[in-house]
Amino acid sequence: MDFYCYAVTAPGLRNLAAHELEAPGVLPADLTAVSTHPDPGGVSFRADLSGLYRANLRLRTASRVLVRLGNFFYARTFTELRTAASRLAWERFLAPGQAVEIRVTCHKSKLYHSDAVAERIAIAIAERLGQPSPIQKFQGEEEQNPPQLILARLVDDRMTISIDSSGALLHRRGYRLATGKAPLRETLAAAMLMSCGWDGSIPLIDPFCGSGTIPIEAALMAMGIPPGIKRRFAFMDWPGFDEAAWQAVCAEAAKSEKTKPPIIQASDRDAGAIRIAQENAERAGVAEYIQFTNQAVSAIQPPAQRGWIITNPPYGERVSANKDLRNLYAQFGNVLRADCPGWQVGILCSDPSLLGQTRLALDTTTRMINGGLSVILAKGKIAKTE
Repeated sequence: MDFYCYAVTAPGLRNLAAHELEAPGVLPADLTAVSTHPDPGGVSFRADLSGLYRANLRLRTASRVLVRLGNFFYARTFTELRTAASRLAWERFLAPGQAVEIRVTCHKSKLYHSDAVAERIAIAIAERLGQPSPIQKFQGEEEQNPPQLILARLVDDRMTISIDSSGALLHRRGYRLATGKAPLRETLAAAMLMSCGWDGSIPLIDPFCGSGTIPIEAALMAMGIPPGIKRRFAFMDWPGFDEAAWQAVCAEAAKSEKTKPPIIQASDRDAGAIRIAQENAERAGVAEYIQFTNQAVSAIQPPAQRGWIITNPPYGERVSANKDLRNLYAQFGNVLRADCPGWQVGILCSDPSLLGQTRLALDTTTRMINGGLSVILAKGKIAKTE
């Protein structure tokens, strides 16, 4: 049985998620129908059951994976909506009486009251399954028995209804229980590594590692460990969940794991941050592959002639609103030119003027979103100090 799916992404990450889906082994060869339509919010694709499981297990840059249950049917009246929604195959995804959360958006449509639309969808589910499904609000990522999320989008009187197959957002890998001052989402850390072209074959340094998200994601990538291996997914509670197929997907992923990553160094001047990063790395199962050090950026010692420095240093809006960071960025640039010539660098920052303080030749065209803030992933090769 095939599913029409949609991988939701943060702004700027759509193409990276599409590239992940197109990688060999994620989707069956005859179903790798990844849409090339320029949709900035995500990627449409078709998958069988194992492909849906793999997408959730392996995608490093997507936020969630939706399954299209009803696509582009007209809903100009509540009667039309209820009739069409009651014909959908809810029994594939919901048990009778299972709690649901229905999120509705309406745009340029005759039906514009989102709560009323959600109510009619709930009635349609009850008619199809023979028992009401309690409407329940999601209480947080740690909720023990969260409701099944249903997303309904009504645009120009045409309705799309989707079932969330992921549950907690996919950046919740299960290892980061402790965070620093300005935590970086795991999906964004993975996107930084992919955008820089780091493939796990050469050393990596993060001199502002904070709670360790970049080096941990790097170690997971380098070792071929799927990011979702330590968490649960919403599809595990579906009536049609196939435990054998899921175990086969996990076993398949384990076979592709590698035995030795390149050198990965992570440091921070904050001893508390290093302690948190080490604890997170232990939970992720990659602590032995990362060299953690409590030190200032001036103490960087590259372990090889070439490699990548990929980092998320402090910038005003996130952690240092009242501090002048120009000296820190100037020092960072001086250290890189003096000690890391020939290396490549990727710096996440919201302020072009701070990047200018490094006096490095940087490409600043890659834009992303970090915590609701527009940021630049500046990339370049480090030239030696003259």
